[in-house]
This record gives sequence, C-alpha cells and structure tokens, in this order.
Amino acid sequence: MKPQLLKVPKRLQRSFSIRQDVVLYFYNRWHYHPELELIHIEQGSGTQFVGDNIQNFQSGDLLLIGPNLPHYWRCDEKYFHGESKLYAQATVLHFSEDIFGKNFMELPENKSINDLMLKARLGMKISGKGTAHVKALLKDLLTQTSGNPIISLLQILDSLAHCPEVKLLSNTHYQHEFDPFDTDRINHIYQYSITNFQKKISIEEISEVANISPHSFCRYFKSRSRKTYSQFLLELRVGHACKLLSETQLPVAQVCYESGFNNFANFNKYFKIHTGKSPLLYQKEFRKIPISNHLPNIQAAP
Repeated sequence: MKPQLLKVPKRLQRSFSIRQDVVLYFYNRWHYHPELELIHIEQGSGTQFVGDNIQNFQSGDLLLIGPNLPHYWRCDEKYFHGESKLYAQATVLHFSEDIFGKNFMELPENKSINDLMLKARLGMKISGKGTAHVKALLKDLLTQTSGNPIISLLQILDSLAHCPEVKLLSNTHYQHEFDPFDTDRINHIYQYSITNFQKKISIEEISEVANISPHSFCRYFKSRSRKTYSQFLLELRVGHACKLLSETQLPVAQVCYESGFNNFANFNKYFKIHTGKSPLLYQKEFRKIPISNHLPNIQAAP
C-alpha cells in the first residue's frame, strides 16, 4: 500500500524526538518515516497495521517499528464517540538508524543493539520480562533535564536488545517506492473497511470508495497490500472475534455474527486457519489465563 511520508520534528538541541501523546484516538493514518519508532501504548485499544501484519493492540503494548516500515493504529470505534473519560495515550520515541554513527555500531559490544535495529525493519512487539524497565527508562527520558540524553537512549536500546520475548510482525521488507499521491485513497479504503467490516462489503462498494473500477480495484489492492481484499476483510473479522472472545462473555455464535460472518461453519473454518484454534477453545483459554489479546501473525498471501 502507499502510505504517507511523515516528517518527524526534533526538539532543539536533540538528535532524536520523544513525546507523550494524550489524544481522543490514535493515529488514524497509514504512514511511514525514515526514523525508527519506539512506542509504548499507555492507554488505548484497537487494530494495528505494521507492514503486512494485522493485530489487535491494547494498553501496555511496546513496539519497535523500523525505518520506512508503514504502520497505522486505529482505535476501537468507542474512542470516536467523544466520551469525556475515554482517551488514548502513548509515549513515542523517534531516532535515526545511524544516530550513533556506523563505526560505533560496528563495535563488538554493540552487536545486540545493531541486531535489534536490523530486526526492527520488520516491526517488533516486545513483551514479558524487561519491558517494565524499558518503560521506566522511557518515562525518565521524557522529562530528563540534566545528564546526556543520548546515553539514556543507548540504555533503552540495550535494555530492549536483551528482552527475551520478541515477536517479529511484518513478513515483508518494504521497498522505498511509495507514491504520496496514493495516501488518501488507501486511508479511505482502510477507514471504510474498519468501520464497516461487520456487514457485507462488495467489491463494487469498496471500489466506489476508492474511486476506481471494480476490476481495477482488485489489482490495485493486491499489488499494494500483497493480499486480496477478501483476505484483508477476513483478517479484520477474525481479529474482532478474538477481541470479543477474550474480553466479553458473549456466546461463540453471537461473536460469529457480531464479527461480520453470516455463516457459523465459515467462521469456525477461517478462525482456525488464522489462529490455529477453534473459537470455543480460544475463548476457554482466555477465560482461564489473562493473556494479551492479539492475533497470531497474519501474513500476506503468497
């Protein structure tokens, strides 16, 4: 897909950028930038897109996104209703891949950090042991007024490099061949799909949103997303089903129809393809153990 190039502003006297966002919802645009991005989602839930990967996100998630890797966070629909007590909050750190210089990163002592930044080109979700320390370091860096902030950044990256629980997200190394004029069209497709996936969306309907012919839309979408539009919709629906099964007490049959499936057999079939489990087993496991609610890696079609 053709995301939007985002220019990341840097604070004066700093070679990197860190900020805390407290907003009604994130970030509602498919975009990329040459800097790496470390994001701690302190408050919020919804659907995230990193490269060709789709997952649910929730409060507490910590992710490292590599340079020029397209990404997009879309909060759940309830965040768009203007409720006064509902908000999204994240600490976001941006820094360039060569911030320390090539020679410094080639030192043997920095191999783990160098490897970390290489893996980040596919996007990484970091969880488990060690993340609490990283989050505390991020919080300190956000308000740091003395000392050398570049050393603080190095400490954060070193701590990240030694976190044992890491999941790579995208299956695709994106090439830097993005057309900024395509951005609005792709974002219209994404936003319409996320808002309407619980009902049937025909190719004619979504092609009208994209303002191209149905035949052209199919080729257009697959050439940019590396999957068909029907596969994309299935991933959104299965992701929503995962969320309902893990967060609510709804019966599985109701989850099926609430997620946009109109056939229970198809729901079971596609849910198992994407998660490796039946909806009933998935629900039982979540009711026993409070596991982070996300889809396993859903990758592009071959």
